Amino acid sequence: MTQATADLCDAHEDQLAAGTLRVLDPVFRFFGRAPAFCGPAVTLKIFEDNTLVRTALEQPGEGRVLVVDGGGSLRCALVGGNLGKLGQVNGWAGIVVYGCVRDTRELNECDIGIAALAAHPQRSQKRGGGERDVPVRLPGTTVRPGEWIYADADGVLVSSAPL
Repeated sequence: MTQATADLCDAHEDQLAAGTLRVLDPVFRFFGRAPAFCGPAVTLKIFEDNTLVRTALEQPGEGRVLVVDGGGSLRCALVGGNLGKLGQVNGWAGIVVYGCVRDTRELNECDIGIAALAAHPQRSQKRGGGERDVPVRLPGTTVRPGEWIYADADGVLVSSAPL
């Protein structure tokens, strides 16, 4: 990603006004070595079960961003060091988690960008539940599969089309 999210907002004020460019609420912490990331969204809707996260990250990322609606749960982590490495190896640009991560030292060694609410040491359950490629509600807006995610230390943007 070459342009900062603040610059993208300035350059696309018309799209912000029209709602085709939206800003997620500023509730995310950033992990991983990538200071910024962008790409088309692959969405997951899960709750305290990261089975689908692993399944998605095992597939070629092709520069996409995995957007995980974990219901905002602060009771367990949905992404840890092993999944961060898997995302890096398989070419994912980043991961946005409306929930928690763990193994933050390991995540911070991965060449991938990760935005999450917080860190939590407990792992999630493995029941295999959830949905993929559905609209997900994150703080501030709904993210639809294929919409573009732009993220850096200033925040996370969601765009209906590439900017």
